[in-house]
Amino acid sequence: MSEVNGPPGSAGPQRVEPGPKSGPQSSSQSGGPGPQRLGGWTRFVTARPRIALLAALVITALAVFAGSGVADRMGSGGWQAPDAESSYATEALEREFPASQPNLLLLVDSGTASVDDPAVAAEAARLTERLAAEQGISGVTSYWQTKAPALRAEDGREALIAARIGGDETEAGETLERIAPAFAGESGPVKVSVGGPVAVQHEMQTIIQEDLLRAELIALPVTLILLVMVFGSAIAAMLPLLVGIVAILGTNAVLRGLTEFTDVSVFAMNLTTALGLGLAIDYALFIVRRFREELDAGADTRTAVGTTLRTAGRTVLFSALTVAVSLSAMLVFPQYFLRSFAYAGIAVVLLAAAAALILLPAAFMLLGHRVNALDLRRLLRRRKGKEAAVGGTGRGWARFAGLVMRRAPVFAIVTTVGLVLLGLPFLGVKFGTADDRQLPAGAESRVVQEHIRDGFPGSPSGGLEMLVEGEGTPAAYAALKDRIEKVPGVERVEGPVTADSAAYFGVQSEGEAVGQETQQLVRDLRAMPADSFDTSVTGTAAVLVDSKDAIADRLPWAIGIVVVVTLLLVFLLTGSVLIPIQAVVLNALSLTAMFGAVVWVFQDGNLSGILAFTSTGDIETTLPVLMFCVAFGLSMDYGVFLLSRIKEEYDRTGDHERSVTFGLSRTGGLITAAAVILAVVMVAIGTSRVTNTKMLGLGIALAVLMDAMVVRSLLVPAVMKLTGHATWWAPKPLRAFHQRFGLSEGESAPAGSSVTKASLTKGAPGGPDEPTTEGEIPEAGTRDGEKVTAGA
Repeated sequence: MSEVNGPPGSAGPQRVEPGPKSGPQSSSQSGGPGPQRLGGWTRFVTARPRIALLAALVITALAVFAGSGVADRMGSGGWQAPDAESSYATEALEREFPASQPNLLLLVDSGTASVDDPAVAAEAARLTERLAAEQGISGVTSYWQTKAPALRAEDGREALIAARIGGDETEAGETLERIAPAFAGESGPVKVSVGGPVAVQHEMQTIIQEDLLRAELIALPVTLILLVMVFGSAIAAMLPLLVGIVAILGTNAVLRGLTEFTDVSVFAMNLTTALGLGLAIDYALFIVRRFREELDAGADTRTAVGTTLRTAGRTVLFSALTVAVSLSAMLVFPQYFLRSFAYAGIAVVLLAAAAALILLPAAFMLLGHRVNALDLRRLLRRRKGKEAAVGGTGRGWARFAGLVMRRAPVFAIVTTVGLVLLGLPFLGVKFGTADDRQLPAGAESRVVQEHIRDGFPGSPSGGLEMLVEGEGTPAAYAALKDRIEKVPGVERVEGPVTADSAAYFGVQSEGEAVGQETQQLVRDLRAMPADSFDTSVTGTAAVLVDSKDAIADRLPWAIGIVVVVTLLLVFLLTGSVLIPIQAVVLNALSLTAMFGAVVWVFQDGNLSGILAFTSTGDIETTLPVLMFCVAFGLSMDYGVFLLSRIKEEYDRTGDHERSVTFGLSRTGGLITAAAVILAVVMVAIGTSRVTNTKMLGLGIALAVLMDAMVVRSLLVPAVMKLTGHATWWAPKPLRAFHQRFGLSEGESAPAGSSVTKASLTKGAPGGPDEPTTEGEIPEAGTRDGEKVTAGA
C-alpha cells in the first residue's frame, strides 16, 4: 500500500488501494474499524445505552421541575440601554418624583355625563383615595385633583387617574394582578379601564405565554407528520422530536436559573421553542440519515454508530458552534432584550447538539435495524415498486446540480440580482420603539392607550422630561424654562417641580411622540447650555435615541464577531480560504428577502389585514439585529451540512464538480426537509397576536426557506462551479495549520470505511436503498481506477 498527497484542500495524505472494489464490505473484510477500534466518544455513549437514556430521562424530569414558572419571572421590556442618559434620568425621577413617571393609568369614562359632574367627581375622588392606599403605589394624581388639561379628554367624557407602581417588572406585574380586578369595570356612575405602560407589558407577557402554548400545539403534530414523510419510519421520525423536547426543557431550566441573576425577556421563550425544535430536528435528521446509510451499506450497529459520530457527528458539532457564535454576538449589546436571546439561543443550540450526540447513539445501539421499523411508506412501495416509492430524489438533485453548473453564470447573476431586488425595501427602513399597538386590537391596555392617544391633548405617560440637578433659585429655574421654550420643536413646557436639590420640567414636542422631530428635540435639549445645572433628558423618544445609539456603537463589534469566527470555523472545516468568504457573502444574500419583507409588510402595512396586525410605520430598533443573528446562524447550519459532504467527497476523489454534485445530491433533500420543518415551527410562532413575535417568526421562516431553496440549491453550486479548483486553495502556512488543527466530516474516517461504492451509489436523501443512475454521480471513492480512502 502506498501513500500519495491528497487533493488541494484535503486534510492530509491518502492511502491508495489498487483495484476498484464493489459491494458492501464488513469491517473485517475492509480493514475498517471494528468495535475494538471505536473512538473514545463512541465507546462512552454506546457502552451503556440503557443507562445513558435513563440518565437523560432523569435529567429531563429535573429540568421540567427546575424550569417550571420561568415565564412568570421574565420581563416584557428590555429595549432600553441601562447605561444611557435616559435610563439614569428615569431612575432619578422615579426616586425623587414618582408622579413624573406614571406607569399605571385608570381611564374613567363618565358615559353621557361630564367628568366635572359632581357625582362623577365624587366617585373619582373615592377611586383616587383607594388607589393611593394600595401597597406598592406612589405618586397618585388625577384630573380632579390638578385640573391639568392633559388628564382630561377633549370631549369632556373621560379623564385619568395616574400612579406609579414601584419595583422591577416582576414586582410591578404582581402588584397589577392584585389591584386591577378591584378597579376595572363599573364603579357607580363611571366605568374604569386599566392601562399604562405596566399594563401593556403585563398583558403582552400573558398573551405571549398563551400564544407560545398554541404554537407548540400546532408545530408538534405537523412536525411529526413531516418527519414521517421524510423518514418513512415512525420510529426514526420520533427521534428528532425526542431531541427537541429535551433541548427545550433543558433551556427552560437554564433560563429559570438566569432569572435569579439577571433580567431575561419573555420573548426569548419563542426562540427557545423555535430553535429547540428546529435545530434538534436538523441535527437529528443529519445523524439518523447517516446512521441509516451505514446500516444500508452492510455495517453492523456499533460500527455504523462510530462512523456516524466521526462524520455526521462532527458536522453537527461544527454547526452548533457556528450557530452559537452567531447568537453570542447579541451579548455585546446592553439591552437585556437582545442579551436574553443570546442566553436562550446558546443554551438551546448546545443542548440540542449534546442531546443529538448522546441520546441518538444510545438509541441506535438499542434499536439497530429497528430504526427503520413501522415504515408507513411500505404500502406505496408495494403498489408502485420500491424505486417509485422513493421517487429518485438523489438522482433528481444530481441532475439539478448538473443543470445549475452547466449554466452557472446565468444562475449566479439572476439569483443574486433577484435577492438584491427583494431586499431593496429595507433601504427605506424607519426605526421606532414598541408600544401598545403590538397588542391585538381588543386588548384592554391597548384600548386605553388608543383613547389617550386620540382623545387627550397631552401625553400623560409620554412626552419628554428634563431632570435638573443642582442648587437653584426660582429665578434660575425661570431662566432655564425660558431657554427650553425657545428650543425649536417645543410646544409647551410644564414645571418646574422642585425637590431638595433637583427639579424637572415636562416638555411637549410639536411632533409625534417618537417621530424624527421629537428625536431631534431630544438631541437639541441635551446640547442646550444649562449654566450651573446638570441636566438629563428622558421619555419615550429619548429612550429610542439612546437605544439606536447603543446599537450603532455595538453593531460593528457584533458583525465582526460573527464574520471572523464564521470564517475561522468554516476554514477549519474545509481548509479553503475562498469557501469561508463565499459562505459569509452568500449567507448575507440569503437574508435580503427577509429584511425587505419586514419593511414592506410590517413597516409599510402591506398584508396587515390578512396577518392581523397594526402597522406603526416603523420597525422596533432591536428586531433587525435579532433577526440577523438568528437567521445568519441558521443559514450557516445548512451551509455546514452541504459543505461537509462536498469536502468529504473532494478529499476522496479530488474531482471538484463531482464533489459539488455529490454533496447536493446527498444533502439537498435533507436540507430542504429540515428547512420546511423549521419554517413550519417559525410560522407557528408567527401566528402570535403580538406583532414583534409575528415579525420574528414569519421573517425567519422566509429567510430559512430562501436559504435552503435558493442559496444552497442555486447560488452555492453556481458559484463553486465558477471558482473551480481555486475554491480549495489556501496558502502553504494555512494548509499546514489546517492539516494539524482542522476537522472535516471525512478526514477521520479510516481506510476501508463502511461507506464504500455500494453505500455511495444507493441510499438517497429520501430514504435508504435509493438507486443512483450510473454516470450522474461518478463512483465515490475512486480516481483513475483506484480506490482512495481518507487517511487517518
